[in-house]
Amino acid sequence: MRLHSEAVTANDHSVGDVAALARVSVRTLHHYDEIGLLRPSSRTAAGHRRYTTADLERLRRILFYRELDFGLDEIAAMLDDPGTGTDNHLRAQHGMLRARIARQQQLLAALEREMEVRRMGLSLTPEEQFEVFGTDKVGGEWADEARQRWGDTDAYRESQRRTAAYTKDDWQRLKAEADAGLEAFRDLMLSGEPADGPAARARAEEHRAYLTRWFYDCGHEMHRGLAETYVADERFTRTFDELAPGLAVYVHDAIVANAAAHGAG
Repeated sequence: MRLHSEAVTANDHSVGDVAALARVSVRTLHHYDEIGLLRPSSRTAAGHRRYTTADLERLRRILFYRELDFGLDEIAAMLDDPGTGTDNHLRAQHGMLRARIARQQQLLAALEREMEVRRMGLSLTPEEQFEVFGTDKVGGEWADEARQRWGDTDAYRESQRRTAAYTKDDWQRLKAEADAGLEAFRDLMLSGEPADGPAARARAEEHRAYLTRWFYDCGHEMHRGLAETYVADERFTRTFDELAPGLAVYVHDAIVANAAAHGAG
């Protein structure tokens, strides 16, 4: 609150004193007087305004309500309601301040989500996002979930550091590699190659190298853990299986087999 608590210790203040204490302009106080929102309790013989402790308390409430974006007419109506005492004002102020804090927290969360998307390297225009990913809603839910799941890991921080520098061309290249890799898994599956066979394991190893090259150092144990999400998260499963039914399970099994072949899992 802009009005200092020391402002109410004396009972006679000039307009200049009040302006300095409340950090408002003298013109503002003159305006409040002219519209009847805050009339000084007395004037000197020369006509100069003099404010009392009660005047300063009213000004404190005015400034508080102004901070909450109430109009001057609304503030006057609230302060002049004879059925509303100090306790009611305090309760009203408390409730409104809590509501404002909640709104600000929502805005802060929205801002942090946007910052997270930009740190993920997705500071593309909607048109560019659609061109690269086929959607203009990249990052939101998936970026939030990634942060919640892995935000405290070195791998996540390394991915953030790398992708922050990626250009549109970089994203196009890594997306093309990802698509080609998934299609290679599909072709192996449809050809009858077993998921734990050498060809599928080799493809899984190439996928692990892809993650290491573009995002973070992905060891075999971490790679196996990532594969679990392909079958546990229906969104991953749906994305894979749109290319070929059963592909999510096939990719999962190939990665698990490859991890086991390298002593992980």
